[in-house]
Amino acid sequence: MVAATLLAVAGGAWAGGMESLETFVKTVKSGRADFTQMVTAPARDGEAPRVKTSTGTFEFQRPGKFKFDYKKPFAQSIVADGQSLWLYDADLNQVTQRPQAQALGSTPAALIASAADLGALKRDFTLESAPERDGLQWVKAIPKSKDGQLQSVQVGFQGDALSALEILDSFGQRSVLKFNKVEVNPALGASTFAFKAPAGADVVKQ
Repeated sequence: MVAATLLAVAGGAWAGGMESLETFVKTVKSGRADFTQMVTAPARDGEAPRVKTSTGTFEFQRPGKFKFDYKKPFAQSIVADGQSLWLYDADLNQVTQRPQAQALGSTPAALIASAADLGALKRDFTLESAPERDGLQWVKAIPKSKDGQLQSVQVGFQGDALSALEILDSFGQRSVLKFNKVEVNPALGASTFAFKAPAGADVVKQ
């Protein structure tokens, strides 16, 4: 009986992640937050794993528009304007442009910004609730397409608020994004997601 009760409680907690994701997709149409990202490369030849930390801001407007502005340690921007996905590297003064429809289907951005509803997510991902940890409720998403470089994504919610993303790629690299100062449904003008290549930048179309 005790075991059955524990399983029932665990099952209820696990279900919370899916409920949070569904509420998030239904009710949060735009957002703004600061983020910290830690990228851990797989350990090699007995060496300790290498960890790189970066910080910046994130904005999105559903469906299909978002912007990551990396501030430190290097300036980079990733902008989806609804038609194209733009990547700007300030150090290289280089812009990469690719059709958004080809680039976003099975990416972490699709989970938080691109999909119009849960059904759209389920077309691209296998979704399941994961155990609660760090005070967050989690959903694990596995891309149905095996062509990309993404192995899995876990999305963490505090209540119905987006709090974290954990991304594992096919090379074993792990990225953890933690969001803070989250604003839900702010008014974001069209210019927020308009990208114009800086003067003199090399633009590469893919």
